[in-house]
Amino acid sequence: MCSSFAFSQQGVGIGTNNPQQKLHIASSTGSLRVESLNEANNVFNGGDVDGDSDLTNNTFPLYVDDKGDFTLELVPLYNSEDSDALDNTVLPGSSVTLLPTDADGKAETQITSYTIAINRATILEVKYNLSFDVYENAAKTVITERVARRISTYFKVSGLTRRYGPASKCYYSGSVNSVPGSMFNASTCYIILPAAGSYTISFFGEVSTNTKGSGGPPTGLANVQSTYVEFATGNDSIFFRLH
Repeated sequence: MCSSFAFSQQGVGIGTNNPQQKLHIASSTGSLRVESLNEANNVFNGGDVDGDSDLTNNTFPLYVDDKGDFTLELVPLYNSEDSDALDNTVLPGSSVTLLPTDADGKAETQITSYTIAINRATILEVKYNLSFDVYENAAKTVITERVARRISTYFKVSGLTRRYGPASKCYYSGSVNSVPGSMFNASTCYIILPAAGSYTISFFGEVSTNTKGSGGPPTGLANVQSTYVEFATGNDSIFFRLH
């Protein structure tokens, strides 16, 4: 057995006499192996997860922590994991009412917000899965008048103007026997945060229809009712990661 090491002012070379970095491994075949990251030694390495005896199709992301150490462990900025990220009973802005006299046929509410601090420009990844229930009013009367409502969710970032991660569903009901229960909007978005500082990520819910005070109800519906949407009624999830 023999090894080929070279040292210069530039660094250490393995398989080369002219290292181009502090550590330079030169080889047209093979790769770099770190046994502390393998299946036997690292709980974050899933090994042959699909059970096909082919390890080339079982790969796992490698990260670098704040000390410069390699790790397979993903530590996000925020991850609700198996817990319910949002509880409508403690969020004062978790519901919104759209009245038939509303001028633009649209109403929104800020559901909740999070504040993060960064020390450099970066990319923020946001994933969310946000639940909602739709009724005629706060007494939770079932909608029966066959007018569609669009329920949208999105978030804003302080200092930036866009709506990020928009997701929508349409709700329609013409019977008191309509099945109740939570629906979900889900989205993933990547946002460039341009500089170091503190940022607030605010989640919003919106309900809209083509029924508005200025135009009146659709033909044949003389008494269109209001819409009440309650957000965060189910098992919600939120995930933040900095890149």
